[in-house]
Amino acid sequence: MNMGFSSAATAHETDRKLTIVNPKTLYDPTPNGYSTAVITPGGGRVAYISGQGGQDSTGGLSPDFAVQVKQAYANLHAAIDALGAKPDQVAKLTIFVVDHDMSKLEVLTRNVKDMFGETLPAQTLVPVPKLAIDPMLFEVEATVILD
Repeated sequence: MNMGFSSAATAHETDRKLTIVNPKTLYDPTPNGYSTAVITPGGGRVAYISGQGGQDSTGGLSPDFAVQVKQAYANLHAAIDALGAKPDQVAKLTIFVVDHDMSKLEVLTRNVKDMFGETLPAQTLVPVPKLAIDPMLFEVEATVILD
């Protein structure tokens, strides 16, 4: 659900779905693959998924940024599935990009839209000089609301 008004109008909803709020008075972030705010339902349990990098099942990392991003989102999807959840239950993403520049935004936006469709979570991009393992170029963590 994408709403263009203040979160105060929907903060007391009792259904189990996330409410997406993109105020009409702010820049529309949806073309860039995220929402301004997400209201979680009352009483929902919260799961936190650790940062997922672009490692394949053997731990291998491609040197290509786009390949790592695609694999990281596949890994995130597997973690969401393991919780018994779906992508539309993700309230917030935090992504970390090594040596971020504007040329990487298209790859990031395409992958998040492929995974989340119209139900875009709130999202923060954090440029970093390096991640836990030197060949890692991308990492994504998530906050998931469970029913």
